[in-house]
Amino acid sequence: MPSIIPLSAVPGDMVEQLLDQAFGPQRHARTAYRIRDGVDWLPALSFAALDDDDYLAATIQIWPVALFDPDGRPHPMLMVGPVAVLPQLQGQGYGKGLVTAALAEMDEGALPQVLIGDAAYYGAWGFSAEHTGGWHCPGPFDRNRLLVRFGNPAVLPPRGMLGPWRPADMPPQTAD
Repeated sequence: MPSIIPLSAVPGDMVEQLLDQAFGPQRHARTAYRIRDGVDWLPALSFAALDDDDYLAATIQIWPVALFDPDGRPHPMLMVGPVAVLPQLQGQGYGKGLVTAALAEMDEGALPQVLIGDAAYYGAWGFSAEHTGGWHCPGPFDRNRLLVRFGNPAVLPPRGMLGPWRPADMPPQTAD
């Protein structure tokens, strides 16, 4: 029976090898990499799936990103993905198990979750492109594949640019 473990328990070079096998060596040129450039994935929300022989079969990483509104204010979000499954194991439920595990770790009041992916697949978890039509990415992307999941997506800015989020991106707080 496959098991899900924290991604932090897997050596980094093994994760990189799996990502290369799942997406190819040119994966770093993808727009999603630009969105999360310079930040680290979040260990508490990122997981790995091991097959029946305890071999690394799949991973999911969650990243701190933000939607920067036209005034430059960041609206923090969590970027889901990549969801990487060894090619020979795709279609066997590893990806679904990892997405379910990662989303289960997020509280009901969690930050909005964003991803670039197939709406038919990720719609099962409530992801939709309905509120992302005015959002942009730092590279080419298909608007139908830019998806968000949030209890009330209507409160999110209708326009903005996705990019990496760091606490230093927050505007300074002033004392009253």
